[in-house]
Amino acid sequence: MPQINGQEVGATGYGLMGMTWRPDPIPNDQAFEAMRVALKNGMNMWNGGEIYGTPECNSLTLLESYFANYPEDADKVVISIKGAVGPKGPDGSPEGIRRSIDNILKLLNGRKKLDIFECARRDPTVPMELTFRAMQEYVDRGLLGGISLSEVAASTIHEAVKHAKIVAVEAELSIFSPDVLTNGVAAACAQYGIPLVAYSPIGRGILGGNLKSQADLPPLLQHFPRFSPENFPNNLELFNMVNDLATQKGCTPAQLALAWTRCLARRPGMPTTIIPIPGSTSPSRVDENAVEVDLTDAEMDAINAILAKFEVRGARYPDHITSNT
Repeated sequence: MPQINGQEVGATGYGLMGMTWRPDPIPNDQAFEAMRVALKNGMNMWNGGEIYGTPECNSLTLLESYFANYPEDADKVVISIKGAVGPKGPDGSPEGIRRSIDNILKLLNGRKKLDIFECARRDPTVPMELTFRAMQEYVDRGLLGGISLSEVAASTIHEAVKHAKIVAVEAELSIFSPDVLTNGVAAACAQYGIPLVAYSPIGRGILGGNLKSQADLPPLLQHFPRFSPENFPNNLELFNMVNDLATQKGCTPAQLALAWTRCLARRPGMPTTIIPIPGSTSPSRVDENAVEVDLTDAEMDAINAILAKFEVRGARYPDHITSNT
């Protein structure tokens, strides 16, 4: 099994954002069912955020309730939590780091150890040495297992390893968003032996088959350039091509997309551990995403040939959301 910071994790993880970061948070009983299905299928790396929702309903309140109901699962799960965001944006100051981690620990209420913490975005106003020194205090005190990076540029990885042990790098990676394969992020992870955790591996849902028109888009995605009325019809053609390959393979398009992400680890110059973390509120979808399809080199080449010719239109994020920090 793959390992992150010495802990064994499944080849596919599980993203919690969709449970709470929405106008109508998923009821706990439905969320718990999906989470239990994920764990049953070996998807034991769970990724959440202090910022995923309101102070009253977010990943931490969900996790605290889950482990209160299923305390036997606490040691089976590896949780990675984003934080360090203040009212004005990323807050990597020592005070901001301590406020965030202290709040996360408070919300977990002793139900579960904080295995991994990551600043949701790098704070460009604070020297990285100060940010990591504050996080390391919690590692040294046994309150935090390890430090990860989220949505960073390759240059940030190269600098971060000088200040702390980096146990993972979380980055958007999918057939729909393969940028990290060419912008130096995946190469930096490979250079330092850092596992790459791939968020939105099903392209924010476009590779799963449920988004066929503007009417299918959840409110959040309607503000993302790639899902605008101008760009979405073009980008949907990529799904059609992926779906054709999945039909030939005898799997779902989501399973093909996840397989491509995992199988990148076999390619020269790639990190040897790449863990996609699809999120779903539906137990049946979690079951679907847990099926591990293997792709031959020829099948990988066929997908990569499509990517070489197909141009995804629109930026990954709206202008007001920072990326590649």
